Amino acid sequence: MTILVTGAAGFIGAHVCKALLARGARVVGVDNLNDYYDPQLKRRRLARLTEHDGFTFCQCDIAEQETFSSDVLGNPEEITEILHLAAQAGVRYSMEDPFAFVKANILGHVTLLEFARRLPKLRHFVYASSSSVYGRNEAMPFRESDRVDHPGSFYAATKRAGELASDCYQYLYGIPQTGLRFFTVYGPWGRPDMAYFKFAEAIMRGESLTLYDGSALARDFTYIDDVVEAVLAVLDAPPDGCAARLLNVGNSRPTAVRTMVGLLEDALGRKTNIQVMDRPAADVESTWASIDKIRDIVGWEPKTDLADGIRRFATWFVEYRETARHG
Repeated sequence: MTILVTGAAGFIGAHVCKALLARGARVVGVDNLNDYYDPQLKRRRLARLTEHDGFTFCQCDIAEQETFSSDVLGNPEEITEILHLAAQAGVRYSMEDPFAFVKANILGHVTLLEFARRLPKLRHFVYASSSSVYGRNEAMPFRESDRVDHPGSFYAATKRAGELASDCYQYLYGIPQTGLRFFTVYGPWGRPDMAYFKFAEAIMRGESLTLYDGSALARDFTYIDDVVEAVLAVLDAPPDGCAARLLNVGNSRPTAVRTMVGLLEDALGRKTNIQVMDRPAADVESTWASIDKIRDIVGWEPKTDLADGIRRFATWFVEYRETARHG
């Protein structure tokens, strides 16, 4: 079994690679190690993977079709699964540089689909979508059957474009596919651009925090270990039907962001001042995942309580911050 993982140095990608290696898979990781956030964090995630004999890493850009095809991957005909987790993230950043999102999330996604359709042993193509595709929907919880015609950010539009491209490639070429709509993933080795990570840094520095819409802002926070279990369970269960499958991966228990800040304060042992501002148009007020579909298909249920997950993150964050400070 050889599994190609794009975004292998990313938050979810690195955790999934580690879990795959632990169960004996051969993993080929791809990442361009861009500087959207600190590449040193990405390299430290990679260092935890390269110590495994079953891991091979290729630094290349999936949106560069010729480079990707020629650089990857030793014996591509041996690849049996693809986990396509590489993407340009950042809801607000998509308003600053939309072309970066077109390149990574649309062109990069199509490059992977073109690569996948030529693999003779491919069993399953699993890719990362996002809860952002639900956009301006108001009915809660968000269900995979909901219409998603009104994205609230350009990031969401590019992730929805990836879903549509996958649906088309399944129809044309019969690639077994599952798209995973992740809901606010958090935990150790997380992304510094995410709110919980920024809040933790501000708390440690004694700085005030900005919350949009105060207590009204809520997210379906989903702990990374639960996400990894969902990804592996889905990877092992390719769809039988003719349609490209979409599944929510969320905690199914939305929590006010203000509550999450309180948990961070408790875990870090420090208090902070909170300033309330109007919510930007690109930020939705609340997210809430229905997980009935993924539960029915693979039996997955999230296990980690938010308070416990935040404690685990805070323990890692303090240690990592100290290590990074001393090189």
